[in-house]
Amino acid sequence: QVQLVESGGGLVQAGGSLRLSCAASGRIFSIDAMGWYRQAPEQQRELVASITSGGNTNYADSVKGRFTISRDNANNTLYLEMNSLKPEDTAVYYCNSNVRHRLGSPTFRYWGQGTQVTVSS
Repeated sequence: QVQLVESGGGLVQAGGSLRLSCAASGRIFSIDAMGWYRQAPEQQRELVASITSGGNTNYADSVKGRFTISRDNANNTLYLEMNSLKPEDTAVYYCNSNVRHRLGSPTFRYWGQGTQVTVSS
């Protein structure tokens, strides 16, 4: 099994910054793509940003230029640097990892428990 533990959420004023972290632990041989998703009340979960094991990134249009995703492969940790935050960024943020448990095995998707980000106007 694999556990993903997010941290770094909180309350911030519009224009402020937060840095989210997601630490993966457990039976991990390697991790392919990782990503951050968010879900606001009464809305569907949406992709915020993703990053491959090689460092290629992808962002939702709504966060381009404001958010930066990165990862530390040696420590199986994912980050999301969020700048110029807006009230519409308010949501629960979840990390996601596609994990291989051994060499040549298929990947399995795991989710963190979520961390609340609230941006006040």
